[in-house]
Amino acid sequence: MSNYSGKVLGGRYKLVRQVATGGMGEVWTARDKVTGRHIAVKILKPELTGQATFLQRLRMEATNAMRIQHPNIAAVLDHGEEDGTGWIVMEYVEGRPFNEYLRGGNRIAPDQLLPILIQTAYVLQSAKDREIVHRDIKPGNIMLTSTGAVKVMDFGIARAIEDSTATVTQTHAVVGTAQYLSPEQARGEIVDARSDLYSTGCLLYELLTGVPPFTGDSAVAIAYQHVREVPRPPSSIAADIPESLDRVVLKALAKNRD
Repeated sequence: MSNYSGKVLGGRYKLVRQVATGGMGEVWTARDKVTGRHIAVKILKPELTGQATFLQRLRMEATNAMRIQHPNIAAVLDHGEEDGTGWIVMEYVEGRPFNEYLRGGNRIAPDQLLPILIQTAYVLQSAKDREIVHRDIKPGNIMLTSTGAVKVMDFGIARAIEDSTATVTQTHAVVGTAQYLSPEQARGEIVDARSDLYSTGCLLYELLTGVPPFTGDSAVAIAYQHVREVPRPPSSIAADIPESLDRVVLKALAKNRD
């Protein structure tokens, strides 16, 4: 764990406690000394701070994310750099990510899925209207609050379509977990809002059945299935899933995004 506790970023954001780590950095709870607000701060991994391309990417993504204001999106409030370390200030959300609900093969009952589906759809439409792609829709990036509200996290990974010219292979990295990759991400193609729709289909599939649509021994094996294989209907795994939900999920998982 990094020893950032008590550190003040940007002259106002006092770090309190590390709550999560990810591929790009750490997430800390913090207090805004100006407003007194309880917030979250994402800090770029220390080993990346010397790479100007990562800091440039962080600035761009944070600026793009601040363009989206939606009740079902964890808002990005500010961003900056401190001693070569980039950081993003975000709305603090109290709740549980869906990957915690899904541990041990648990699933969401079909009659409880509709509100989740509707709220997530509103988020995708709002992002599409602003030509922003999340690129990493997965259970760990979707939280459910105690009031039943869905909060999509980590739009700091998003990238505006008009600024996006790099493909997965060009950046030598897959932005997104293999089980939720769209076929175009798996092929290293430039993505658009339809990629997020496919990843949401993977999310809904797992929420309904307790398992992702594709599994394998490696990321490459799973990516191949996203490109070539058709998933089993969710109702073939859990008999209480109606055919209407089968159609919705399988439509989202169509290989041809057109």
